[in-house]
Amino acid sequence: MMLCTALVFFMHLGFSFLEIGLTRQKNTINILFKNFFIISAGLVLYALIGFNLMYPASFWNGILPDYFVGLFGLESPIGKEGLDLAYNEGYTYWTDFLFQGMFAATAATIVSGAVAERAKLGSFFVFSILLIGLAYPLVGSWKWGGGFLDEWGFYDFAGSTLVHSVGGWAALLYIMKLGARIGKFDKDGKARAIPGHNLPFAAAGVLILWLGWFGFNGGSVLSADPGLTSLVLTTTSIAAAAGGLAAAGFVHIVYKNFDLTMFMNGILGGLVSITAGADLMGITDAILIGASGGVIVVLAVSLLDKLKLDDPVGAVAVHLGTGIWGTLAVGLFGSSASTDQFLIQLTGVGIVAAFCITFSWVVLTLIEKIWGLRVVREEELDGLDQAEHGGMTAYADFRMNQH
Repeated sequence: MMLCTALVFFMHLGFSFLEIGLTRQKNTINILFKNFFIISAGLVLYALIGFNLMYPASFWNGILPDYFVGLFGLESPIGKEGLDLAYNEGYTYWTDFLFQGMFAATAATIVSGAVAERAKLGSFFVFSILLIGLAYPLVGSWKWGGGFLDEWGFYDFAGSTLVHSVGGWAALLYIMKLGARIGKFDKDGKARAIPGHNLPFAAAGVLILWLGWFGFNGGSVLSADPGLTSLVLTTTSIAAAAGGLAAAGFVHIVYKNFDLTMFMNGILGGLVSITAGADLMGITDAILIGASGGVIVVLAVSLLDKLKLDDPVGAVAVHLGTGIWGTLAVGLFGSSASTDQFLIQLTGVGIVAAFCITFSWVVLTLIEKIWGLRVVREEELDGLDQAEHGGMTAYADFRMNQH
């Protein structure tokens, strides 16, 4: 469990590489700063409020937690004889907190990439704090904390909905409020490509995320059971591979080119798709779910362009589009497939969507009125590294220092 925790932590390096690689050099420092803030603030917030808000949850049938005593701060399970090592019969209380804390930070990281290159840093911080501190643990409590979704039989093994679509809905509402980057759409509304400055970084980020998913899904077994853990790691990797191949192939058929960025996002789409049911699927199921996720990513990116919604890294397509698909796939494939299960999954997706949309819209509207969400035109054109970080540069020009 601690090794899996480390792998999920390592995923934040993958997110950082992916986001800076797919955006312009002039915003690199800004993106890295946001990612450092998310993991740092995420852990502190989860320690102060999130963990106890998320586990357990039974008040109002799981809509809100049933106690607030000890809400602020972790209650260590230390008795007269020292630390209780029998927690969950396989790992300690502290391991559980760290593992879940990494998940909490991941939800906000999804938003970071979508709003890149034009979001005010301070406003993003406020939104992230509320998302990590309140929205994510509250939604998580409905299933993982034993709340009403859990009682209904809703299934989400490692977070296609509870992590990825929570971040995906927040990202979608944020970019709707922000508007597109300057130059993203021409006068006729046609999308223009704004190339990222370092595709090798983006590629490294995707491979790191794929590796990190061994901890994300593998750790969600919550034990070192060899049979179930190895199955989860296998279905996870196969779905990733199928997602990448399907996305790349679909793009080639439709657009007659081999698009590396779509291949990479297809891999991520396959990973998100299998996350809800990785422990329930066979090999064929994993291939079908992952491949479908890869195609969904391509279609979702195209749809966002038609709606004039600008997502520099494809976060909404990957995390929301395939997050929904992966959750519904639990009712269509594998050992849990049934009409009843599908309807339960669909209902759960709808409830989480309604909450996240409402929460994000209200919070973003308030932030917009108080501080504003977007930097001014001149700052966007100069780059946020110049505007928000005192002109720091990601890559020093060593030629300027030569004598």
